[in-house]
Amino acid sequence: MIIIRNCQGFEELQACVDLEIETWGYDESDVIPRKAFRVAQKIGGQVMGAFDDEIEGASPLGGPESLVGFVFSLPGMKTGEGGPRAYLHSHMLAVRESYRNRGLGTLLKLEQRREALSRGIRHMEWTFDPLEIKNAFLNIRKLGAIARGYEVDLYGVSSSRLQGGLPTDRLVAEWALDSPRVQAILEGQPSAAQIIEERIQVPALIYDLKASEAGRERALAVQLENRRRFQEAFSRGLAVVGFARDVEGNGVFELGTVPNPR
Repeated sequence: MIIIRNCQGFEELQACVDLEIETWGYDESDVIPRKAFRVAQKIGGQVMGAFDDEIEGASPLGGPESLVGFVFSLPGMKTGEGGPRAYLHSHMLAVRESYRNRGLGTLLKLEQRREALSRGIRHMEWTFDPLEIKNAFLNIRKLGAIARGYEVDLYGVSSSRLQGGLPTDRLVAEWALDSPRVQAILEGQPSAAQIIEERIQVPALIYDLKASEAGRERALAVQLENRRRFQEAFSRGLAVVGFARDVEGNGVFELGTVPNPR
């Protein structure tokens, strides 16, 4: 049985750091330390863990030895029409490799949503790699986020093995937590009809390309071409409103007009 709850105590926060390193392979220059997780908890952020209480030696409520996933967010403030509003920036989501493809990422995001709404926070954002097909499927298809912002090389050089030495380009996911669109998608109901005006593809073999010296130049070419297309589409007022996989496993971003995500 998997328990999703707030992480408690320094040992559970350290377990999050350990899983962070295990997932991304960060060196000391990129690791978010335990004290940053603790600060996030103190200032209104979230550090939530997924605990497997069936791991040998685990307590009934979980503990550092049974942490198999976590999600980490920081509080923020946006200004604009209607005045300032609080939101959460979800900076990190990790699931232990042997527990992936079981829906734990979705469960962690849904608990983030539930807790945020309980405090009156109705908006969440995060960034994700446009070349990561599984992340896009979760963020856009399963959770109902949209994307209409593109950050070029947001973090600079990264020690993460998942980055494959490429620039750290990121799409900005916007999640309107209690919008009709999001509620419909989470309930498995069809959302309002959307005209798709453009599609941007990520080849299924992108992971192999990023992982090899021989394929890295081709992976960079895909990244740069898709960067150009995203930026051009966003400048025309389009947004990522859907995501699909074709029969060959390629990822397909679907873009349409969304004047307001709510």
